[in-house]
Order: sequence, then C-alpha cells, then structure tokens
Amino acid sequence: MGAGGQGEFVVSVSKREVVSALLPLQEHWLPLSNLDLLLPPLDVGVFFCYKSPTSGDNLTFGSMVAVLKKALAQALVSHYAFAGEVVSNSVGEPEVLCNNRGVDFVEAFAEVDLKDLNFYNPDETIDGKLVPKKKHGVLAVQATQLKCGGLVVACTFDHRIADAYSANMFLVSWAEMAQSKPISVVPSFRRSLFNPRRPGSIHHSLDDMYVPVTALPPPKDREPDADHLISRIYYITADQLNHLQTLASSTRFRRSKLESFSALLWKMVAKWASIKNGDNKMTKLGIVVDGRRRLSEGDEHKALLMSSYFGNVLSIPYGARQVSELNEKPLNLVADEIHEFLEGAATKEHFLGLIDWVEAHRPVPGVAKIYCSGAEDGPAFVVSSGQRFPVSKVDFGWGKPTFGSYHFPWGGEAGYVMPMPSPAGNDDWVVYMHLLKGQVELIEAEAAQVFRPLTFDYLESN
Repeated sequence: MGAGGQGEFVVSVSKREVVSALLPLQEHWLPLSNLDLLLPPLDVGVFFCYKSPTSGDNLTFGSMVAVLKKALAQALVSHYAFAGEVVSNSVGEPEVLCNNRGVDFVEAFAEVDLKDLNFYNPDETIDGKLVPKKKHGVLAVQATQLKCGGLVVACTFDHRIADAYSANMFLVSWAEMAQSKPISVVPSFRRSLFNPRRPGSIHHSLDDMYVPVTALPPPKDREPDADHLISRIYYITADQLNHLQTLASSTRFRRSKLESFSALLWKMVAKWASIKNGDNKMTKLGIVVDGRRRLSEGDEHKALLMSSYFGNVLSIPYGARQVSELNEKPLNLVADEIHEFLEGAATKEHFLGLIDWVEAHRPVPGVAKIYCSGAEDGPAFVVSSGQRFPVSKVDFGWGKPTFGSYHFPWGGEAGYVMPMPSPAGNDDWVVYMHLLKGQVELIEAEAAQVFRPLTFDYLESN
C-alpha cells in the first residue's frame, strides 16, 4: 500500500470499562514537582500496531485484551499515578489524587486491514479513531481489533504527570507484566529530588526561556484563511542521516544527528517564511532536553534515582534568528548555533535554576515561551528526541509491534517534531511531524529524498 493508504473507515466501540490497580492503595496526594508545573494541560498519544497472531498461537482478540487488562492492573500497582486523578489543591495548583480511580479502557473494532492504515497521515487514520480521547483520569487505553485480525494498542496520558521517558518506562513495565516477567525498573516518585534551593539562584537566561502565564498576551483569533497545523509521519534512512550529519559538521566540530536534522528543518521553515514575505520576522526552534543525567552529574546514587524517576524532567531551550539570516547561512553554521543554545541548557546548574525559577513564581504557573509563539511572531517549532522510544520492547506476548509512534497534535501555535528509531532496528528514523500545512508541502517538495512518507511497504520490507 502506498502513501495514500486508507483513512476513511469505521471504528465501533464494543466495550468500555475501568481497570484499577490490582492491589489496594492507601489514598494519598502526590504533589507535582516544580518541573511538572511548567507543563500546561496537554494530552499525549502513543500507539502500537501488531500483526494478526499466527494460527498456532490460539490467540483471539478477547484473549489478547484479557492479557492487556490483567497486566495493566498489575503495572498500575507501581505506576499508581496513572490510576489517579488530577485535582487542584488549595492554591489552585494541580496535584495527583492517588485514589486508584483507574484507567478508562476501551475495546473497539476497525473496519480496516493493518496494511491499509494510512500511517503517513495520522490525522485521518489515528487521531480520535485508534488513539483514544482521554475524558477522565490521567491515562486512557484503547485496544482495537483490525479486520485482518491485527491489533492496535493505544494510550493517551496527561503530560503534566509524565514525560516521554516516564511513559516509556510504564509501557515496558506493562509489557513485562503481560509476559509474567518482573518489572525491570520500579518507578520512583521522590519529589524531594526537585526541592528548590534556599536561597534560590536564577540565571537571567531563564526569563528569556520561560514566562508566567499572567504575563502572556491574550490569544488572538485565527484568521479564516490562516495556515493550519497538520500531522505527518515520515521515515529517514540511515544513509540520509549520515549524509546530513556530514553536511552539518565541519573539520573542527562533528554535530549530532539530532542537531543536524534540526538544522535542516529550521532552514526549511525559514525558507517557507521567506516565501510568505516574512524575511524580517524571527523564527524560533526549541529542542527538548532531558535533565535526568544533568541533575545527577557526579552523584552515582542520585543517577540511580533519576534513572527510575517518574515525572517531567524537561527544559526547552530555544534559538531565535531572523528568517533572512537562516536562509543565508550554510547548514553547518546553523547546526553550530543549535549546539550553542543547547549547550547552555544541558547543565546541572540550568535545571537547578529552573526549579528555583518556578518556586519564585508559584502559585502562578510558568510556561516555555516557545509554546506560546504566535504566527505573527514568525514560525516556531519544537523538536523532541524520541530515540529512547521502546517500540521493540512493547511485546505483550504476541510479538514485537510492526509499528509504533507518538501522536501529539498539541493544539498550540508552534509546531512539534519527534524523531524515533525505526521498528526495523536498522538505524533509520521514523519522524512524527506536526507543522503548518504550507511548511509540510515545502519540505516534501524540497527535501523529498530525506523525508519519505511512511508506508506499510516500508515496514514490510524491513
């Protein structure tokens, strides 16, 4: 099946229930850390596609769902925050009420074969069909039987409670439970790891990256003919990534694949802005940085605690450059600029200062400025590395997924891009992109050799 795939198909829900943790839990409140408090209420989706089990496995949709539910109830014992509810405390800040409310679990049937799913255009195929809309609690799950006997397992979770690292940890634990294996990583909810310093120490650069929500301008109405954000999924071959890295590096500095990839995207977005007569506008690129390793620098015990920490440990440094400047610079100099603003945030002091910054503004929540960039400011987007995405480890007992991806049409003005490892394990990337339609069209026209629409043919051939 080519890039077109099939988007028009019916999904019918056959059952809804709530799955709670297997063991009773003492009801308690779990405060959010200062780094959690930087996240607005956003839901993140993730999905995994499995081929029909072979006839010798004696697996039916009903028996697979039974395995999923039993393992979920077991995994929620240790990942209890996912079984709770987000409520406001006395000062209006969100907290998790760990009351074992449970997880909404939907069973459904989709009138489509796995080979005909249009992965390239997840807005048609995935959004609201195979990935559930979360209505209650912190986590929602949907298991969908396909016409061919295949299965899609999808989750939607509250980003304020978990980052991708934490969600990945849960997904692996869930799969381990399904195969009657012990959990390899028991999650830690030790919020004291993020206590602010007394007195705090806040570098002025943080005021350039984050802003109290009370300081944000009121949202503007979108123009009727304004461009809109769409989602696409591509694959990039390992050869193209290596070539891109070579182009973005110099004799003195070798840039990472993520820096090289981000530099190419930034230049493409700047070119689109130039076509739209936006040469004098600023374009912004943010890159998500995980602080677990940075905060535990030089402390082996803290590194162990951080490796199992469940919650958000993220910062989003960004660079802002004039569109015309980016258009003129070669790829390697753009990659150098990305490396420079990333380097400033990839430190222990940056994350300690960010914790202090939030404390200084509480209870007024803060948010990353890049989230709030409006179209009138010039185009903005965020790149988040999903290289730890554990697609090959989410095996519930009927084989590894044929495909898996995050799905995050977050609803803001800024775009969002997440590169992940290909399920083929061949060093290719799978890239989820949520950008303006005009930007996507330009990227496909100008960099078709790099960004190739993800198809079932590609998944089968690898």
